[in-house]
Amino acid sequence: MKKKICILLIILILSGCSNKKYSNGELNVLNWSSYIPNDIINDFVKEYNIKVNYGTYSSNEELLAKISSSKEGTYDLIFPSDYMVELMKEKNMLQKIDKTKLINISNISPLFLNQSYDPLNEYSLPFLGATAVIAVNRDYIKDDIKSYNDLLNSKYKNDIVLIDDQRIIIGLSLLANGYDMNSTNKDELNTAKNWLLKLKDNVKAFDSDSPKNFLITKETNLGIIWNAEAILAKDENPNIEIIYPVEGHAISIDNYVLTKGAKNVDNAYLFIDYLLRYDIGERLVNSYPYINTNDKYINYSYFELNQIISSGSYIKNIGEYISLYDRIWADIK
Repeated sequence: MKKKICILLIILILSGCSNKKYSNGELNVLNWSSYIPNDIINDFVKEYNIKVNYGTYSSNEELLAKISSSKEGTYDLIFPSDYMVELMKEKNMLQKIDKTKLINISNISPLFLNQSYDPLNEYSLPFLGATAVIAVNRDYIKDDIKSYNDLLNSKYKNDIVLIDDQRIIIGLSLLANGYDMNSTNKDELNTAKNWLLKLKDNVKAFDSDSPKNFLITKETNLGIIWNAEAILAKDENPNIEIIYPVEGHAISIDNYVLTKGAKNVDNAYLFIDYLLRYDIGERLVNSYPYINTNDKYINYSYFELNQIISSGSYIKNIGEYISLYDRIWADIK
């Protein structure tokens, strides 16, 4: 009888532990892949006893499609880029942020606040910044490469990896032809399309998840990829050169955003505040060296940041003209 009672107590204790494991509820996050290391998420779970359901996407358009096709409140916290914040705000997909619930909000650098897509930061707060750069493996490529147009050389056939992002790549093709990277002019976009069709002969793969792997494994020796991916590839091979093209480059700021109808808002604020901590900001950029918006741990000098920002362009919300970009992307892919 005592044995049965002991067994019953063990079962009840284990059951109780299981229920207490996530005693503070859960949080549903949708974010870019390769953006927050698993150990940072796991440490948040341990510290706050909150279960984190974590999903990923590879482009802003994929994020929009997931939110549009999901029941309101399916996700609590998402990380759209600048222009997508504005678009989702117009579509009434977001809710305002209560900044009083964020103890560490002062850690955000003023450099990244009050941007045109959300001037008062009512719906978004900057998380990380990214730039699109050219990466060159100098073990094999000795040519002087300064421009997007240099990548059209037929000797690079099947030797380039591109970010799988239509607004970035079409935008860069516009820059290569001397146009605004947010152009809605049909003739300019047609020129950009024809330019991309030429470049496509040299493209081995489109990859936004981990394009650095193509450079590390030497499947390609050239890439237009995110700055952090290029830095990580360079860590593996110091002979990879990172180039900001003479025509300019794309800058993107990804943001903390709460979805309309989010069910776990308080937990979302805890997660945002956790990521805004100095120690977490340092761990973030040590794993994925994007541009940190944390004023206490900016991983670029202010001179470098000013150079990057002044020579770059942000993707903008172009409204109904996105259909022109959709058609071009369909022809390219």
